[in-house]
Amino acid sequence: MHSLTRIPRFHGEETYDPAHPLTDAPTFIVDPIDGTINFVHAFPFACVSLGFAVGRVPTVGVVYNPSTKALYSAIRGQGAFLNREIRLPIKDTHAEPLAGLKNALIAVEWGSDRSGVNWETKIRTFERLGASQEHGGAMVRAMRSLGSAALNLCAVADGTLDLYWEGGCWAWDVCAGWVILSEAGGIMADGTPGNWEPRLDGRKYLAIRGSPGGSGQKELVEEFWSHIQGPLQY
Repeated sequence: MHSLTRIPRFHGEETYDPAHPLTDAPTFIVDPIDGTINFVHAFPFACVSLGFAVGRVPTVGVVYNPSTKALYSAIRGQGAFLNREIRLPIKDTHAEPLAGLKNALIAVEWGSDRSGVNWETKIRTFERLGASQEHGGAMVRAMRSLGSAALNLCAVADGTLDLYWEGGCWAWDVCAGWVILSEAGGIMADGTPGNWEPRLDGRKYLAIRGSPGGSGQKELVEEFWSHIQGPLQY
């Protein structure tokens, strides 16, 4: 059993050392600026992402976007909130059931690594997602790139986005948003097919928004997996 009385560890982008990977110890997992390129360009989608994990399970999450004054927060087992008062998802029980990729607004990201196997997988998958069904594609309703993993997850949590697929980001990018997503009724699967229990530090993620009674969540994961064109090798 993990004890919160132990001195927590710290795991963050600015101090990361590959020789000291994430462990099961209670750990603050922090990204002081998630969406750095947005921040540099004054594009209003950058945030502070503060997560806390116990046993590598996201347990507390706070994401704050100073440009929009949006504060997302969640504690495992206690719900997720926007600005401390609005319970997530915003649409709550009136959220529309998930109805496949053809009706989905999804988030994807280009990433900073633009070569090799992972880049090829992303580009081919983007093409497959956008192509018409007559040509073997998913014909998704639309794809968006907000440029911040944490804010993408929060958008899925509040019901603005239906799905977010990511490969290449880190635990500090997703820990806080993961708690918020889960507490808002969403689920996180692996960004590569077949794994329903992704690791916090696995670097491959597929987030699905909440749906009344969980309707359509697993079906949407499996549909998305069927369109991934190759491995993500992080």
